[in-house]
Amino acid sequence: MMHAVGQVQLGKNGVTENFISTLKSHFENHRNVKVSVLRNLTRDKKEIQKISEKIIEELGDHYTAKIIGFTINIKRWRRARVEMENNSEQ
Repeated sequence: MMHAVGQVQLGKNGVTENFISTLKSHFENHRNVKVSVLRNLTRDKKEIQKISEKIIEELGDHYTAKIIGFTINIKRWRRARVEMENNSEQ
């Protein structure tokens, strides 16, 4: 069952290899994962945007992120974002 949303907390260590592998394991069971950015990491919206971009870069082309407050919602797609963007232009 892939409907439930996974949840992960991002603490003071930031985006580490261990954090990325934890995220990937969540995506084995979930299509969406919410990453809660804890206060001890940052309260800066621009910093959260950079963190989001770094996570997507680490995960690869099949993922997109949307930031709501201090939560980064990450979605896994079946097809890469690049393919999807190319198809919408045609």
